[in-house]
Amino acid sequence: MINYALTDEVRDPYEDFNRKTFELNEKLDQKILKPIAETYSTLPPKVKNGITNFFNNLEDVETSINQLLQGKPKKSINDFSRFILNSTIGLAGLIDVASKMGLDRHEEDFGQTLAVWGVGQGPYIMLPGLGPSTLRDTLSRPVSSFSSVIFHMTDTDVNITLKTIDAIETRERLLDVESLLSGDKYSFVKDAYIQSLNYEIADGIDVKDDFIDDMEDFLID
Repeated sequence: MINYALTDEVRDPYEDFNRKTFELNEKLDQKILKPIAETYSTLPPKVKNGITNFFNNLEDVETSINQLLQGKPKKSINDFSRFILNSTIGLAGLIDVASKMGLDRHEEDFGQTLAVWGVGQGPYIMLPGLGPSTLRDTLSRPVSSFSSVIFHMTDTDVNITLKTIDAIETRERLLDVESLLSGDKYSFVKDAYIQSLNYEIADGIDVKDDFIDDMEDFLID
């Protein structure tokens, strides 16, 4: 039986530091990332959809590896098959032909794998420039990076360019989500992040999350 390390309790012993980091992230976002994302949003929908599909396709490799580590061989085969099909027939992932063929997309990273293995989430951490996290997910980042396709691209310029476009593409999808943020923005993001994290870890099974569909891309990197 899989041991899911899920908890609704959010331990935030570093709240003062986290709030200062959150404010810094907000300023950087408002001055740099958001304006670029707003410009990006003016691109034709087909172009943006192709870019989204491209990065989703790269993530399917990491997902496949973590599905296997979590003891889900069928889902691992499903997600790796998606990568093969979309990388070839789908023109390097620009077209999501796998979904049209009935192969559903999933999202898994090493942080979720550690949770499935029973590792507790630890204290909440707001990372400079990266956003909400937990100690478990922060420590898992090096492994997640290593298992990503972009990490193994030896051309530094290409690597940096792809990461930059990925960040802009993700931020653009959040422009319409900002209207959901209300009250104490820091607390809202923190609570929403933990709820969304639990939802992802349990694959949406028996986990209640009223706004997961809208906040998913913002809260889970």
